[in-house]
Amino acid sequence: MWLGPEEVLVANALWVTERANPFFVLQRRRGHGKGGGLTGLLVGTLDVVLDSSARVAPYRILHQTQDSQVYWTVACGSSRKEITKHWEWLENNLLQTLSIFDNEEDITTFVKGKIHGIIAEENKNLQPQGDEDPGKFKEAELKMRKQFGMPEGEKLVNYYSCSYWKGHVPRQGWLYLTVNHLCFYSFLLGKEVSLVVRWVDVTRLEKNATLLFPESIRVDTRDQELFFSMFLNITETFKLMEQLANLAMRQLLDSEGFLEDKALPRPPQPHKKISALKRDLDARAKNECYQATFRLPRDERLDGHTGCTLWTPFNKVHIPGQMFISSNYICFASKEEDACHLIIPLREVTIVEKADSSGVLPSPLSISTKSKMTFLFANLKDRDFLVQRISDFLQKMPSKQPGSSRAARKTSIADPAPESSPATQPSSPTSPLGGHQGACAQEAPTASQGLLKLFQRSTPMEDLGAKGAKEKMKEESWNIHFFEFGRGMCMYRTARTRELVLKGIPESLRGELWLLFSGAWNEMVTHPGYYAELVEKSTGKYSLATEEIERDLHRSMPEHPAFQNELGIAALRRVLTAYAFRNPTIGYCQAMNIVTSVLLLYGSEEEAFWLLVALCERMLPDYYNTRVVGALVDQGIFEELTRDFLPQLSEKMQDLGVISSISLSWFLTLFLSVMPFESAVVIVDCFFYEGIKVILQVALAILDANMEQLLGCSDEGEAMTVLGRYLDNVVNKQSVSPPIPHLHALLTSGDKPPEEVDIFDLLKVSYEKFSSLRAEDIEQMRFKQRLKVIQSLEDTAKRSVVRAIPGDIGFSIEELEDLYMVFKAKHLASQYWGSSRPAAVRRDPSLPYLEQYRIDVNQFQELFASLTPWACGSHTPVLAGRMFRLLDENKDSLINFKEFVTGMSGMYHGDLTEKLKVLYKLHLPPALSPEEAESALEATHYFTEDSSSEEALQQDEREGARNEDIQEKREEKGTSPPDYRHYLRMWAKEKEVQKETIKDLPKMNQEQFIELCKTLYNMFSEDPMEQDLYHAIATVASLLLRIGEVGKRFSARPGRKPRDIAPEEDELPAPDLPQNPARELQPPAAGDPQAKAGGDTHPGKAPQESQVVGEGGGGEGQGSPSQPLSDDETKDDLSMSSYSVVSTGSLQCEDLADDTVLVGGEARSPVTTPHCGGTVDTDWSISFEQILASILTESVLVNFLEKKVDIGLKIKDQKKVERQFSTSSDHEQSAALG
Repeated sequence: MWLGPEEVLVANALWVTERANPFFVLQRRRGHGKGGGLTGLLVGTLDVVLDSSARVAPYRILHQTQDSQVYWTVACGSSRKEITKHWEWLENNLLQTLSIFDNEEDITTFVKGKIHGIIAEENKNLQPQGDEDPGKFKEAELKMRKQFGMPEGEKLVNYYSCSYWKGHVPRQGWLYLTVNHLCFYSFLLGKEVSLVVRWVDVTRLEKNATLLFPESIRVDTRDQELFFSMFLNITETFKLMEQLANLAMRQLLDSEGFLEDKALPRPPQPHKKISALKRDLDARAKNECYQATFRLPRDERLDGHTGCTLWTPFNKVHIPGQMFISSNYICFASKEEDACHLIIPLREVTIVEKADSSGVLPSPLSISTKSKMTFLFANLKDRDFLVQRISDFLQKMPSKQPGSSRAARKTSIADPAPESSPATQPSSPTSPLGGHQGACAQEAPTASQGLLKLFQRSTPMEDLGAKGAKEKMKEESWNIHFFEFGRGMCMYRTARTRELVLKGIPESLRGELWLLFSGAWNEMVTHPGYYAELVEKSTGKYSLATEEIERDLHRSMPEHPAFQNELGIAALRRVLTAYAFRNPTIGYCQAMNIVTSVLLLYGSEEEAFWLLVALCERMLPDYYNTRVVGALVDQGIFEELTRDFLPQLSEKMQDLGVISSISLSWFLTLFLSVMPFESAVVIVDCFFYEGIKVILQVALAILDANMEQLLGCSDEGEAMTVLGRYLDNVVNKQSVSPPIPHLHALLTSGDKPPEEVDIFDLLKVSYEKFSSLRAEDIEQMRFKQRLKVIQSLEDTAKRSVVRAIPGDIGFSIEELEDLYMVFKAKHLASQYWGSSRPAAVRRDPSLPYLEQYRIDVNQFQELFASLTPWACGSHTPVLAGRMFRLLDENKDSLINFKEFVTGMSGMYHGDLTEKLKVLYKLHLPPALSPEEAESALEATHYFTEDSSSEEALQQDEREGARNEDIQEKREEKGTSPPDYRHYLRMWAKEKEVQKETIKDLPKMNQEQFIELCKTLYNMFSEDPMEQDLYHAIATVASLLLRIGEVGKRFSARPGRKPRDIAPEEDELPAPDLPQNPARELQPPAAGDPQAKAGGDTHPGKAPQESQVVGEGGGGEGQGSPSQPLSDDETKDDLSMSSYSVVSTGSLQCEDLADDTVLVGGEARSPVTTPHCGGTVDTDWSISFEQILASILTESVLVNFLEKKVDIGLKIKDQKKVERQFSTSSDHEQSAALG
């Protein structure tokens, strides 16, 4: 490639000049190419350590003038061919022109201008890209692709200098982090280390520091542990590795590949050494953190953040923190965690203005909202730019927004009737309910208020005594809080807010505050009518999810009166069905019904729906899917926290296996299924404010409270009983609702109930003892556990698939598992780098494990070539294509693992008959494609036409006889009842898959037989018994050709005289020379080039043993009507146009494949007979039994087909190729030192 001219002071230190003229020098890097000696080793080591561009481009062209000491680079190349092209262009286009100049400075100026012009012209033709990677980074990407053989689709994210520890020795080199792989390369004094690890294979990734490995990153796979250290910035590197591993786990979980986010904001001046992908990943990480911190929708993109202070009117101080700006929100987070959080939706903003600066309040910014609240920010570094950005976002806001102000929400809470206020309409969709006949009037209130208000008797607070007074005090406390801190989404959230939540949210405010704290309110008001639309679309639709929903509806809090009648159940059905319709990936999962039923008690249907969205998609990610991955991840965190906080109990619980039993039900239902309702709902209050942290804290507090009893338990059942009785007696003494008996408590009540535990005391203890848990730490632990859980699930899937393979397949469990890993790796490769049919389309995680990974024909061909025991050289792809078509039973152009293993087993573990049967079927339709055998199909129809009609006649006769027998039996039995068991046995027998016998195989026509012979010849290539095998197959083929000719007498249609065979002839003619039937087979002439090609005649074989193999029907004679051949056929390995007798003992396979076919008749050059003269004898056929019997006559063929091959070695080689995983072995370059 041409380079912008740059000065080079020392031109010959590490380079060797190969060509020169007065103005240019072509040089090669020392050590590149053959030899190089010790100097070459040193230069190679320097190039790796210093990351020199010479590793990619070992050739260069310099410009220099005679009197100047300065050289200028003008071009570089990765190969001699590339650099020679540039050199010739310079000689042809510039040399003559440059000789005219007198001034050397003018020469240099002209050359530089010319090179810049060429580069500009090349760049003009390229499509402009919005995010062009810097030159240095492109160079690194080229090195990565060249070194590790990666395709264009593999994108480099970043690269770092570091050391890889091999044993106790660090190897300095470069770590390349790509989207799908971790790669490392080191070359030091002739010793090369090359590593490639797929991110999907990583089982553990952590940053640690030990005496042996100072501040290193540990990467574990199923096979080995890798340590990398000596990074310039280990924190940045580790964060990026975490992100990439996380993306890989996401791919395994739901088949979503990595796609660049085009909506992310782009920096005006990109960093010189950072790729666009790295910026994209950094922005993603910031977005995820921003969304999680402020509970914002998942499509919200952070535009930027800046340091500032916020004036808090409730305590009249300026709190330092960070302001975050995105397209729909302005958020603030104080430096102190609990000091203050603020979320201002731009839909609420009315005025943004710059206030007057002062010494006390520099660069202030005032923001006013519709709810009459004003927020004052100060100490903003770039206030003008910030105001401009906010103004831009405000201009993009829709002109009319649904009512979401504090007043509107207050009205809807106070008076939930749908007609109370226009502002409440979006949150009370009555239209979906109008379609139910006769139920509209009854069900309309369900859409606008919680079920609790409908089914709870309205008892005045005064009549409830102390409980009523307590509830009244809670309401008053929250009203005071709203007055001081604001109400609605723009509320100041402080430590005081948390205190009120921990004391319990009053029932009248519970629905409103759940919506605010979870962020569901934001999504609801920005998607008006969305829920009603979903209900309308999903009504009457049937799916697996709706079936499961119907099954679980009556199990949802059956003890609560709201779900003991159709009104509550209908509302629950609509919400669950609407969500399943919105998110078919999740659909419906057990435990969703319990959680949703509680949400419906405190909010309208639409509010419950958006709370469910927040729960499933943001607050409890991956919890509610078929494999409950999220719950398993948090279960792993719970076990880890138990080890940290309760070490005495941890080991005991591990031995009993209790944690895995209890935690799923606790986490999936937020304790709603294991605690009395009025107690569990208090935990749900805290959960919506604090997130998963509260659930973990409460779980630890429960174990801590029962530690003594648990330590005394002898088995899992006893421990479960202890915990169950404890949870049944967690009470809420402040609840104003009538107590709802807990179903579990009713079923397990004993003689002596344990002491009651107040839920608020339990929460207090959980915060006192375990409040050190931080959301950031939990997210870090989630990543670590996610690696373990998903890899564990993948191992489970592997074992399930292997167990589903029939036992007669022949492979051992270990071999099947290895084959599965190779098969899966091939599937994932297409997911990385694309194919004609993306892997994501082929994989549906909801399918059974056996159907989840499938490969197409191209990938199968690659696996077949490396794993098959039948190596056929250049013929292998053809054979692989036929095998694929044979295995693809449902014709979807994809095969699953079971089909793949069935094909492999037929080649490896069958006996002689089974292996030969596989080979035979590979040369019949559907394995033989229409392009390969157009005439074969017609011939096959011809062969089977009469026999099929005869079979149909016989079948009719048999059925008629059977019907008569049945009728006779019926008459004999008279009025006796029918024997149903007899019919069941008959039905079962019909359903059984009948094992295919050799008699079921159709006959093979002449063209198919020729293809079979061709395959066998290719299989024998490079075998130690090659010559014996060639001779044996020639003998067998000759015999079979004669058998086929004899068969023509009997396969012809009745009344039709065979045209190829004269009735009076006693001897069978050779197929291509019917006019000379009695001719003996003769060896080729001594001067025949065909015979000389293979060397001497095989010792011990008589000349008369030269035999026949080939295609019937010569170009002339009295054969059957000629059948035109496809272009593909005429181009194939074996010519079908003529027959040649060749000494098979002396014929090499390559000569056969390129030039000739062995057939009865005279030696004839294939060149002399044109291809277009070839015909196929359509009357000729041969059966499988005849082929088997003929092959059994040749022991060398029998031994070849019965030979055992170890698939383990082939799998090991394939793993190295597929995974490109070097085992860190040193490659000694002895030649260089020699």
